[in-house]
Amino acid sequence: MSVRNPTGTTTPDPVAARPLTVAVVSAGMSDASSTSLLADRLAEAARDGLAETPVRIERVDLRPLAHAVADHLLTGFPGPELRTALDTVAGADALIAATPTYKASYSGLFKSFFDLVDDAALEDVPVLVAATGGTARHSLMLDTAMRPLFTHFKALVLPLGVYAATEDWAGGSLESRIRRAGAQLARSIAPGAQPAGRAAGEVPAG
Repeated sequence: MSVRNPTGTTTPDPVAARPLTVAVVSAGMSDASSTSLLADRLAEAARDGLAETPVRIERVDLRPLAHAVADHLLTGFPGPELRTALDTVAGADALIAATPTYKASYSGLFKSFFDLVDDAALEDVPVLVAATGGTARHSLMLDTAMRPLFTHFKALVLPLGVYAATEDWAGGSLESRIRRAGAQLARSIAPGAQPAGRAAGEVPAG
């Protein structure tokens, strides 16, 4: 897209040229955790949904930041890596937030990190909430814990959240839910976005 200046020539529109940024916060406790995997899959689904729209995925893994988070809570000063992570969340056009389930809620590290996020940082920002757990019995934590947290930030929490229990990874329904949630996030920040390969007017199955 370009804009016409007073001399009659056109120049690139700097807003149109800027890629959208999706911040992906994962509170997985290992590099190969199911939470990290779910966060990655959701980011891929959102990228696919934004196939015709420039997008940058910014990953924030909380496990390496655990000591910095604790230090900030005690001293009030973030280290450089934590400052970068907080700035990434504050500057994002959309957020994917994924946590393991502990005691029917988000993890302590997840909550501690978001305790450090400025109250105004996520206002009107679309947020896709996601969680993993050992049993589907705790899936309501998306509604009882995660949605209220991001509602406090005045974020736009998407209707679709994704909870992945251990048994979900063996079936195909989880992938379907991931794709739907990623597509919904894409539409929330780029209303005209269509997944790659989908013809105009085509209605997805299911």
